[in-house]
Amino acid sequence: MTDDRPVVVTMGDPAGIGGEIALMAWRDHRIALPPFYLLDDPDRLNRLSDAAGIECPIAEIDYADDTEKMFKDALPVMRLSRPVHALPGDDSTADGPMVIEAIDRAIDTAMAGEAAGITTNPIQKSRLYDAGFTAPGHTEYLGERAGLDTPPVMLLASPNLKVVPVTIHLSLKDAIGVLTTEEIARTLEITINSLKFDYGVSHPRIAVSGLNPHAGEGGHMGREEIDIIRPAIDQLSGVDAEIRGPLAGDTMFHEAARRTYDVAVCMYHDQALIPMKTLDFDNGVNVSVGLPFVRTSPDHGTAYNIAGTAAANPTSLVSAIRMAAEIAACRRRTGNGYSCA
Repeated sequence: MTDDRPVVVTMGDPAGIGGEIALMAWRDHRIALPPFYLLDDPDRLNRLSDAAGIECPIAEIDYADDTEKMFKDALPVMRLSRPVHALPGDDSTADGPMVIEAIDRAIDTAMAGEAAGITTNPIQKSRLYDAGFTAPGHTEYLGERAGLDTPPVMLLASPNLKVVPVTIHLSLKDAIGVLTTEEIARTLEITINSLKFDYGVSHPRIAVSGLNPHAGEGGHMGREEIDIIRPAIDQLSGVDAEIRGPLAGDTMFHEAARRTYDVAVCMYHDQALIPMKTLDFDNGVNVSVGLPFVRTSPDHGTAYNIAGTAAANPTSLVSAIRMAAEIAACRRRTGNGYSCA
């Protein structure tokens, strides 16, 4: 079963590389990609296309279901309510309300079942605070807008590895302080559901990292593995999944080890993202799991330093758009209850 609805791509920070990688994604990959459209300012994209030398015709659309008939010949764009004036690398915050509008409209479209999923271009949160953005990141904001009581889980996926950090946008000191058995168990449960319903893995294999060197060395280098992590694993002993751990973080990611699991659940941000980005920097996709709609994003930032030069690599965005459509189709096949049909 496929999903013929388009993927909606947000503008992201207009001073970053989001616009040009979207233009390049259409120009270079449209034949192999599912139809997608942008929530952006078409005039801005035309200016960017001309200035950066990215040949990409723009077709303005009014409805999501106009995407498919336009997509072969031009990149479909749905206009935001106000013009966007930011220049590449600009440090202005004036377009912050339009960045948030693009995210909000994408959420509304997905929640209404009019899009297969959302792919969000990178934002710089500090530039949105004047416009009322208070969430630590995209993931948390999407959860708030979806009405969730707890935030979604962040899964990073590439052809070589899938990882999930239990804690996300916290200092290492704070991340250690907020690790609880309940939060680890919640993360594991959501991750298992995602593997089953989003990726079609019938019996997921989960590797759970320890927190301390050598997974605590039997309590001699810290007791978090014994007092916090192991009890979380034990709470899920009755689920249809194989969960192993806590494992030493420094031996989890070599090639032979990666063949033994479908996803590695790690305790903090860099423990998960360093191996991901080392193994497959260009193909990584950020997936928010536990939402009532599909959301992916490229696994990189705004890259202000190269914005407007057409030097950015669109591969991660291409992978994110493709994965959004694949997850939506898998949810329909597996009958996932939290999918917006």
